[in-house]
Amino acid sequence: MADKDKYNIIAIVEAIEKIFQYSSQYSTADELYNCNRDFDASMMNFIVIGEMVARLSDEFTMENSHIDWHKIKGFRNILAHDYFGIDAEEVWDIIKKHLPKLKSDIEEISNI
Repeated sequence: MADKDKYNIIAIVEAIEKIFQYSSQYSTADELYNCNRDFDASMMNFIVIGEMVARLSDEFTMENSHIDWHKIKGFRNILAHDYFGIDAEEVWDIIKKHLPKLKSDIEEISNI
């Protein structure tokens, strides 16, 4: 793995861990959404994830095409351009169902 990809992957994993940290004390989407600080911090880290994914090399993303990199970047674009239209339930679903798998997949392919 190229150094550039390695550093971007590390940043992605760190952002995922921050989202887990910010959301861990809540048991529902509404609870997280109603805490502006933790919700906003989580959204910012989703944007970081999307930005780092956009910086990954084409080689890396093609070699690891089982991860839907395009969808991750797309979610970043939704957050950045339609912030006030964000569905807290959808975000909660991503945090609870998709981020653990993404983190696991990334750690597996990158050996970090």
